[in-house]
Amino acid sequence: MLDYFVIITIILALLFDFINGFHDSANAIATVVATKVLSPLKAVTMAAIFNLIGPLVFGTAIATMIGKGIIDIEIVNVNLIFATLTGAVLWDLITWYLGLPTSSSHALVGGLIGAGIAAAGTGSVHASGVEKIVLFMVVSPIIGLVIGFLFALLIMRTFRKYHPSRINKYFRRLQLFSSAFYSLTHGTNDAQKTMGIIALLLVAEGISVPVSEASLPIPLWVIVSCAAAIGLGTFFGGWRIVKTMAQRVTRLRPYQGFSAETSSGIVLALMAHWGIPVSTTHVISSSIMGVGATVKLSAVRWGIARKIVGAWILTIPMAALISAFAFWIIEAVL
Repeated sequence: MLDYFVIITIILALLFDFINGFHDSANAIATVVATKVLSPLKAVTMAAIFNLIGPLVFGTAIATMIGKGIIDIEIVNVNLIFATLTGAVLWDLITWYLGLPTSSSHALVGGLIGAGIAAAGTGSVHASGVEKIVLFMVVSPIIGLVIGFLFALLIMRTFRKYHPSRINKYFRRLQLFSSAFYSLTHGTNDAQKTMGIIALLLVAEGISVPVSEASLPIPLWVIVSCAAAIGLGTFFGGWRIVKTMAQRVTRLRPYQGFSAETSSGIVLALMAHWGIPVSTTHVISSSIMGVGATVKLSAVRWGIARKIVGAWILTIPMAALISAFAFWIIEAVL
């Protein structure tokens, strides 16, 4: 029988997943809306469906990394997980209100770090795991930018003799596939992080038992519920961030949207395969910037881009701070 506070914490985790989908709806549909290939309603419906399917298609390597690679599993209890989620949810809501496409993934990582330090000091944090995440916090947007730039440049060179209207006709259709592919990999990456948190909680409470020291059991109901939560969140996604991503960073044509989505999907699929938790927000944002830069550097509104990067840098420390305070309050009250 699950303790009532464990049940509340699992519900909060699924709420985080819903908010993640809500917050990151821009990632999945910004380009396809910006190029007017689909209306916002059709785009977000398609994204929700593929966000739901994604976690069921790929493995759970990222969930295991989140569950076992950031803090010592021995210090984990329901209070720590609740505090972690509180920090991540609050930071997501703050940045959603400000219209900034920050990383829900890094908010969750920051929440784990902050709650872990509050519970057992800095020694409880796995430096190697955090270093890997911080490394790819820098590397993944660079990869997305470079691949997006090269992909769009290749298309421009290949179809340079074709009339623009003909190119747009082809890529308007192809963008339906690239958007679906991106949504698939987006759901895979982001839903897995919440799976890892819930699985970690179940192990800490003795509800699940790992078959080996390196494993983290993830029940089917956890996979399905997290996939459903992020899919529903995407469907009911907020439009503030869509406006920032689809209109304020750069203007996109269908071939550019195809390039950004395809290059982002490739990066996210590789990261999911290798079990490296990266930010879907970072990857798609930088891919859009890279694609926009193929026309001319001034096509990208770098002032907006700088604000986005600033929010990225703040995410882990701010979520950590909120979660640390939340942990101390929970410990004092309960």
